[in-house]
Amino acid sequence: MAVNAGGRTSPDLSELAADSASLARSGTAERVAAILRDRITEGYFPPGSRLSEESISGALAVSRNTLREAFRLLSHERLLEHRLNKGVFVRVLAVDDLVDIYRVRLLVECAALRTLGEPPYDLSAVEAAVSTGEQAALTGDWPGCSTANIRFHQALAGLANSPRTDELMRNVLAELRLAFHVMADPRRFHEPYLTRNREIADRLAEGDAAGAERMLAFYLEDSRRQLAEAYAERLTAR
Repeated sequence: MAVNAGGRTSPDLSELAADSASLARSGTAERVAAILRDRITEGYFPPGSRLSEESISGALAVSRNTLREAFRLLSHERLLEHRLNKGVFVRVLAVDDLVDIYRVRLLVECAALRTLGEPPYDLSAVEAAVSTGEQAALTGDWPGCSTANIRFHQALAGLANSPRTDELMRNVLAELRLAFHVMADPRRFHEPYLTRNREIADRLAEGDAAGAERMLAFYLEDSRRQLAEAYAERLTAR
């Protein structure tokens, strides 16, 4: 420790020099993690799939050390898991994971609408996600519809104008996408929610945030129940 002119002690910063070399690698690892997180959210990497270090590091033109750091970050977010002597895999959610995800969604998304204040609200991201989902359905692109639905709920939480809430929901909704893969018929699952997404957006456009919140609470419970039933059927079939 050193003593400065004011008589206060200050830390010896020489040890930070050893950290400087890792800054670029760390920043790159975070960017790689963001890319992989988005791909998981989009359904590009389904649950249970093995992520090849060689293939992914080559595709992204990053070192294996950087990719391993990205894998570590996503493992902390519960999106990936390391299996001893087997590699890195996209997680397969358990029923308890599903219940907890919906508990968080109910708390965060409904609170975002409850605290909106006076209308009008900036619904550009909400409207864009609804329209994208509707267009995907018209072409039979149900994975695209699923991604648009995730974006819709990100946009609802985004109405809170909180970077911390945005980060939380990005992680939660990326995990949720892992659960969607259990649905044997994506159209049957996602199509009814297109109408409900539109109804919630319309309520918000009318300035009825309280009504939109009530609709959202029922919506989330219905979605949780459908997924839980699908998980139960899958476990029974094993």
